[in-house]
Amino acid sequence: MKRTDFYFDLPAELIAQRPSAVRGQDRLMLLGRTSGAVAHHKMDDLPGLIDDGTLMVFNNSRVRRARLFGVKETTGREVEFMFLNQAAFGEGCVWNTMVKNAKKQKAGMRYQFPDGSVATILDDPQNSGSEFRLLKFDFTITEDWFEKNGHIPLPPYIKREDEASDGERYQNVYADKTGSAACPTAGLHFTQEMLGRLSQKGVERVFVTLHVGLGTFLPVREDQIEDHKMHQEFYTIEACVADKINQAKKDGRPILAVGTTSVRTLESAANDIGQVAAGTRGTSIFMYPGYKFKVVDQMFTNFHTPESTLIMLVSAFAGRENILAAYNEAVRERYRFFSYGDCMLIK
Repeated sequence: MKRTDFYFDLPAELIAQRPSAVRGQDRLMLLGRTSGAVAHHKMDDLPGLIDDGTLMVFNNSRVRRARLFGVKETTGREVEFMFLNQAAFGEGCVWNTMVKNAKKQKAGMRYQFPDGSVATILDDPQNSGSEFRLLKFDFTITEDWFEKNGHIPLPPYIKREDEASDGERYQNVYADKTGSAACPTAGLHFTQEMLGRLSQKGVERVFVTLHVGLGTFLPVREDQIEDHKMHQEFYTIEACVADKINQAKKDGRPILAVGTTSVRTLESAANDIGQVAAGTRGTSIFMYPGYKFKVVDQMFTNFHTPESTLIMLVSAFAGRENILAAYNEAVRERYRFFSYGDCMLIK
């Protein structure tokens, strides 16, 4: 399939630059997975749209303040780095990063960060022509270091710098496992009050962890989507969670994944008959039309960018024609798109 098969025309003013004034006060589109039927709701309606006995699966990864600026020692110029994950690369503390103006950032160059710490780019022939660089520090970086020196890594389509309020609004209320370079944003619509209402309805919920990295948000550049290679991300499913998911499948109860990262986690961990295995593993799964889902029955998600792996994933789940028709309807109805925008329930 071609990348352009997943294009839709989106007016720039519909790209949400800030979250709703109150968390959870968003619009919700209900989309029939097979029928393509669309109904318009608000997030407050969600409990009434969920089937009895549903098991909801959330991603509890927390966003790291992973966007940092280092000053290049040779020029005094500021360079932006996105810290992705710690690398297993010889001795010392080495991090995989994505860097702006990567062609000018070469092995041996040194950068000073806001607290005075210094890092050096390592020789990495495998990524020499890409936007990725290995940075080595002479001390072990902690989450406190990121909290003191880093910025919230807002997506590039949000055309502003991060603000103090983003420290709270670009995190899910249940997030407690730090490690993501971007928020699993489907969860931004949930408040503690909404989680309580779902529990009162008898909806069971469990948490998996997938730390969001380039596998989720790196753009598709190949014309044929089958040629796109996903970068690896890491997920964890605890044994008790796997047991609950497998029991729900055995009982014929619906599995509702909250967000594409939860979908990728469940489908990566499943065998051919849909049984989910516990553990911590890497995944580079890429789902596009033709993929057969083994675990996920329903999906709660945001509206995604044109020609992205995420719109390809939801198209695999509900059909490309259904998704594009629903997205065009969302444009006509002036829904807000992307991370801080409105949401969709597919069932």
